[in-house]
Amino acid sequence: MTFDTVVADRPLRGVLVGAGFIGRQWAPELLAHPGTRLVGWVDVRPERARSAAGALGRADLPVGASLTALLDAEEPDFIVNCTVPEAHHEVTVTALERGVSVLSEKPMAVTLDEATSMVAAADRARRLFMVNQNRRYMAALAAYRRTVADLGALGMLASEFLMPYKGVEFLSALEHPLLQDMAIHLFDAARAISGADPVSVYCESFRPPWTWYPGACSAMAIFEMTGGLRYTFTGSWSAHGLPTSWTGSWRAAGTRGTALWDGEDAITVGAAPSESLKPAEPEPDPYPERRRYTGLAEGLAEFVTGLRTGGLPQGECHDNLRSLAMVTAALESARTGKRVPI
Repeated sequence: MTFDTVVADRPLRGVLVGAGFIGRQWAPELLAHPGTRLVGWVDVRPERARSAAGALGRADLPVGASLTALLDAEEPDFIVNCTVPEAHHEVTVTALERGVSVLSEKPMAVTLDEATSMVAAADRARRLFMVNQNRRYMAALAAYRRTVADLGALGMLASEFLMPYKGVEFLSALEHPLLQDMAIHLFDAARAISGADPVSVYCESFRPPWTWYPGACSAMAIFEMTGGLRYTFTGSWSAHGLPTSWTGSWRAAGTRGTALWDGEDAITVGAAPSESLKPAEPEPDPYPERRRYTGLAEGLAEFVTGLRTGGLPQGECHDNLRSLAMVTAALESARTGKRVPI
């Protein structure tokens, strides 16, 4: 992807779109980053944005319900799209068509067709469009990725995500709540950990008899990945007892041995005969003074660096499209009962 950088010698001007939970997590990051300035906040309920801004000491911040009006009035360099997934396409394309770069929450879009049109809009506008997959910035995940890289050629990668999750109303309205909401975190992490991309998938999504979800809240999938790797995913929003971490639990097997990760801190390795392996150590927290949502400060820093230098950040839209394609192909396989090429 080639995009225009911002060369003006001033902080980058940003507008937040969405004042729900995740929008309120992003606001402190824009205020704290020395290279950004929060210049506006849009929400379908402007009073919600006004209240959130006031709580951060920015009662003077321009707010409104109209994205186009605020873009025209404030002329930002970028927006942070914190809206619900169904609104991601409209908000992102509106900004890109006005020459404004976009940092978005996951997923990029609800459908692959929408996502493809968003990527095309970024290309036409020559603007940076990045999806922040916040788990990629976990120090332990990065350490596991380095550990797995030392295993040699991979043959198998497996993740489990099992959680008795309740209380989020929108999940109950989804046909496949696990695949449509949470799975992209695991699928994107599988790409990050292995360095491989998806080729095809067979997936079954189902509803255990004890679940409280109307939809198919559990799933199992087998992905063929580039290089001959097979990645398997097992997950459920309705698993009682012995939950995994929010990042899942992982096992990778390669020519030099096997590496396990509990999704939190513990990485263990077992070497093949005549081999020697050692787990990588997590890097120190670059933001030890912050006690906020994981991966937002790091994602914003990469986005800002990209806007200034032209370097591609993790989650750049062409790359992130492959993670979304894993979700949409798994959903198609679950609905048709067939192996689906990606």
